[in-house]
Amino acid sequence: MPEATTSYVYVGARTTRERNARGDGLNVYRMDNATGAWTHLQLLGDLVNPTFLAFDRSQRFLYTVHGDLSDITAMAIDPATGALRVINQQSTEGKNPVHLAIDPSNRFVVVANHITSTLALLPRNDDGSLGAVIDLVKLEGKIGPHRVEQPFAKPHQVEFDSSGRFIIVPDKGLDVIFTYRIDAEKGRLVQAAAPVQAREGAGPRHVAFHPGGKLAYVVNELDSTVTTYRFDPADGALTPFQIVSTVPDTFTGNTRAAEIAVSADGRFVYASNRGDDSIAIYAVDAANGRLSSVGWTLSGGKTPRFFALGASDKFLFVANEDADTVNLFTRDATSGRLVATGQTVKIGSPVCIVFKTV
Repeated sequence: MPEATTSYVYVGARTTRERNARGDGLNVYRMDNATGAWTHLQLLGDLVNPTFLAFDRSQRFLYTVHGDLSDITAMAIDPATGALRVINQQSTEGKNPVHLAIDPSNRFVVVANHITSTLALLPRNDDGSLGAVIDLVKLEGKIGPHRVEQPFAKPHQVEFDSSGRFIIVPDKGLDVIFTYRIDAEKGRLVQAAAPVQAREGAGPRHVAFHPGGKLAYVVNELDSTVTTYRFDPADGALTPFQIVSTVPDTFTGNTRAAEIAVSADGRFVYASNRGDDSIAIYAVDAANGRLSSVGWTLSGGKTPRFFALGASDKFLFVANEDADTVNLFTRDATSGRLVATGQTVKIGSPVCIVFKTV
């Protein structure tokens, strides 16, 4: 099959004064997959804090949670133009939903409510619309030692493993990573493997799976590290065996790690730093999954909360939240290194990017 020449790009942003945000809603672009250049198509300006986005499994529909609020919105994608049309909105029955994921059967949506320490399960209908919450799970445990950032359980992500059987939930407040699964018959979230304890004060934030299905990499926000885990696809258990820093040893300031991703070929891992304002690059040892540092690339702006690989991993796009830019980098598939292209898209307070191949 020839490689697609075009993608649609959807960019979420913070929009509220309480966050000192400058975003104007959810923006839609067309991307040239050969050059990485973006052309603006649409603005949904009536969406407040569309801060994390995810497609359904058919990529006919797009969903966004609304950060700092208590809602999730379902949207239909026009296949001819990439434009979005709002279908409906539902409550997540919690505060500050920060992440969502759609299960492989396309029947359920899972949401992490960061401030109210809950996981919500909503039904998804064939027309893309969402039903009301059918299960709400409260996460509990011993809080971490950070007096400001760890006052209670703070789930930050709900990520399905490559098989789609298990949901991994890094919890920043408890220094714990939970494993859940969906009981589809009962419409319930069920804890699977025993939770795994992270290093005290680490603040696990996001997880990315190796394409081989037996390794997981967790970026820890508060101590700016990445932990490598063995993942058991039989029961969803995680076993840690390596921790590496996300910042160079010459950086002595304050910084928080944010996002993590694994290249499609499984050879490299990337993580972002807010403070050092860089992307850390690691090579993956094919024999054992251990990480070794390749180096760091400056994000070209301030506070790279999010980044994403796009267009067959040829490019890496960095959302610099406090610089109001998305910067384009080319990626060397052999070395894993990133090179700034000078291409920048101006977007107020960007915090999430997803791609749909045309």
